[in-house]
Amino acid sequence: MSKANDRVAARVFFALGDPTRLSLLRQLGAGHARSATSLADGAQVTRQAIVKHLRVLERAGLVRHQKKGREVLFAVAPRRLREAGDFLTDVSASWDRALERLRDWVERPESSRPNRPGPRARSGKHTEHPWRNP
Repeated sequence: MSKANDRVAARVFFALGDPTRLSLLRQLGAGHARSATSLADGAQVTRQAIVKHLRVLERAGLVRHQKKGREVLFAVAPRRLREAGDFLTDVSASWDRALERLRDWVERPESSRPNRPGPRARSGKHTEHPWRNP
């Protein structure tokens, strides 16, 4: 993943890290495009706060807006959500591979493990790190 992609992922996960924004995204994902006024109905924050949260979601690419007459309607932009899901899938797969390597190393008989000291070799103990990429 490139640094540009990392910045996009960071922006998305920052936007998703707020309970109000998660709630807004959930509401928008459950139906049609909605105005900030309708999203603010029953909310514990003001319409202005809702608009600010929607702008954060929009900058992250999670929401888009469209003017319809005098209203501005907001809707979910699913592409970024899919990308965030793909990012999490990649991270999960990486951890799964690392844990698999660790399990394989731990389950090997000690006599068959390579006698290669790791970074903490001063202690005299074998400190190979099998969960890291070779």
